[in-house]
Amino acid sequence: MPLKTIGTIAIPDAVGGEFDHAAFDATSRRVFIAHTARDCVEVIDHDAGKHLATLPGFPGVAGAIADDGQILVTNRGSASVALLDANTLETRTKYKTGGRPNGAVIVAQSGLGIAACIGDEGETPTLQLFELNGPKHVSIDLPGRPRWCVTDAAAERVFLCIREPSMVLVARLPDLGAVTHWKVPSIGAHGLDIDHSRGLLYVACDDSTLVEMSSISGDVTNVWPIGGPPDVTFFNPATGLVHVAIGEPGLVDSIDPRNGNSTRTVTGAGAHTTALVAPDQLYVISAAHGGVLVLSDT
Repeated sequence: MPLKTIGTIAIPDAVGGEFDHAAFDATSRRVFIAHTARDCVEVIDHDAGKHLATLPGFPGVAGAIADDGQILVTNRGSASVALLDANTLETRTKYKTGGRPNGAVIVAQSGLGIAACIGDEGETPTLQLFELNGPKHVSIDLPGRPRWCVTDAAAERVFLCIREPSMVLVARLPDLGAVTHWKVPSIGAHGLDIDHSRGLLYVACDDSTLVEMSSISGDVTNVWPIGGPPDVTFFNPATGLVHVAIGEPGLVDSIDPRNGNSTRTVTGAGAHTTALVAPDQLYVISAAHGGVLVLSDT
């Protein structure tokens, strides 16, 4: 059965807007949403089920990532990332990056921020690492356009989707060393998440497939069809389901990798980004719904 719709949460100026990656911070119980078209970050109070604040000043914001009360925001329009306090909503600091930072990771336990930068004309794509409370800044060149990235449970490795050649790039933390390339057997590696308990990566690809890979060896263990070119991908450890947002025609495909069963939930045209609010809700950021479509994942 499709995911059950619980309700909606209105976001100011959502109609006609364009959104990108969002994240739930379990410490503050807030959801942070990149509102790309308005150069701002929208904040939702999850427990109250309402819009809390609009934070301006994030040019071309591409994504928000949360960990332990800290939010890392990538700004494609200013070649920078910003570190926010999830409780006070204040910007603590900003870091310069390569051109058009896109996918990102924040690791509070290690004090690290990571940004995958697409680059500008004549600039090589890079993966950049920042020490959040120190001067360390490491950068490595990438073999193609980066998409999304995640780390393993121990924050010892980072995994990054590369569009072409389609692969998952793996680098050691905290120095981005020991780089390896794992070929993905589908075109356009894009959305990415990880099942830490089973050691599996889920790579949603532009040719309308979801690929399961070992996060230890890179071996491909399964490939499933999905309903269109994907974007944001989340694995929910509470239900064991992988949710893939598909902007056109506006779907969330939910795959159970334990048996291959899948369900499809109709959302809204252009709704290509989501936020997993663990353990039991999926926020679909949808301009057609005026903000957030809240789905039950139980």
